[in-house]
Amino acid sequence: MQRRHLLQALAAGAALPGFSFAQDKYPSKPITLICPYSAGGNADQRSRQIGRFISTALGQPVLVDNKPGAGGNIGTDAVAKARPDGYIIGMGNFAPLAVNPTMFAKMNFDPAKDLAPVCLIERGPLVLMVNPKSPFKSVQDVIAFAKANPGKLSFASGGLGGSHHLSAELFKSISGLFITHIPYKGGAPATTDLMGGQVDMMFEQMYAAAPSIRAGKLRALAITSKARSPLFPDLPTMAESGVPGFEVQNWQGLIAPAGTPPAIIKLLNETTNKALADPAIREQMLGQGNEIGGGTPEQFAALIKSEAAKWGKLVKTAGIKPE
Repeated sequence: MQRRHLLQALAAGAALPGFSFAQDKYPSKPITLICPYSAGGNADQRSRQIGRFISTALGQPVLVDNKPGAGGNIGTDAVAKARPDGYIIGMGNFAPLAVNPTMFAKMNFDPAKDLAPVCLIERGPLVLMVNPKSPFKSVQDVIAFAKANPGKLSFASGGLGGSHHLSAELFKSISGLFITHIPYKGGAPATTDLMGGQVDMMFEQMYAAAPSIRAGKLRALAITSKARSPLFPDLPTMAESGVPGFEVQNWQGLIAPAGTPPAIIKLLNETTNKALADPAIREQMLGQGNEIGGGTPEQFAALIKSEAAKWGKLVKTAGIKPE
């Protein structure tokens, strides 16, 4: 009789979600890494690079699933709504985690409640650029002209609410400038028009801007990070150029659904930190002008919280709405 009751209890337990007789060691099957942006971009490339390292380290395939749209919200929402068992993780970007919650009137997830930060992967600075034929040789040249000629200058961006746009809005806010925003559908067409003289200036990601700067197709005035970049050591920061407190970095890191077991978060964090110590990965990231991340889940969570407060305030002040 006791044996029959035991078997009945085990059978009932097996029907419960997440029940496992053997409690298989994680991971025991392929992992899906959701990238909230299109294939071929920086987020996609980094997802695949980190995914390959995790796959080798943990002995299971890591499949990158691109789910672009709504400024990164669609893919990030898919992570937030996934079963918290470590088999669906994601690449979390500063836009859906820190900007979009204020910019969008309605979101289907709350980054602070529905996601678990795992590890910061990288921070990428931007560069303020002008056409090489432009009369502006410094940030102060831009500020002086803009104050003397309100509304006559224009800046391009790769779209509303992106790092290109927010960098310029922060510049305007700190310096008290009125500069017209010209949004494009992506950074490439915006850069093309900057080269052609259709717009006056643009903030662009360092990794994307570096080749054009080196080729003399664009003139760099300043970098948005707190410190100068080893790639362009003579290029001053925005703060050094007379814009106090200015710092913008487009960061991304590994995330998981809220409720993912701490042991799995710990393993993924440790593995990601090992990936960031890998010489080949470091060489590529540093070669793009990015700062290597790393650290604990708690440190990544603190970054997300502080960035959400910073950008939320600017988005409200500037009245930025999604396209």
